[in-house]
Amino acid sequence: MKIDNAKAQMKKGVLEYCILLILAKKDCYASEIITELKNSKLIVVEGTLYPLLTRQKNAGLLSYRWEESTQGPPRKYYAITGIGKSYLDELHGSWNELVAAVTSINQK
Repeated sequence: MKIDNAKAQMKKGVLEYCILLILAKKDCYASEIITELKNSKLIVVEGTLYPLLTRQKNAGLLSYRWEESTQGPPRKYYAITGIGKSYLDELHGSWNELVAAVTSINQK
């Protein structure tokens, strides 16, 4: 088993959670989300991000609006919905449980 594949799978598993965390702070367009993820060492490309954003939007977790840009074409800004906030709260609880479990195993 290759370590790079294992690392990629671990990152993919938390990407949806991280997107919601970012959007819970402020509305963003895709490039801002990618920058935030890259700054946190979760490198992702548009080809990975857009399907996730579409899936989250279709599930009612996100909404979007178009805004004119002074630097090019209009930008699609994503925002977390009320359903998305509730979902994020549940993910946050699950994340904390997972971290606690892995930390417990790691300390043994």
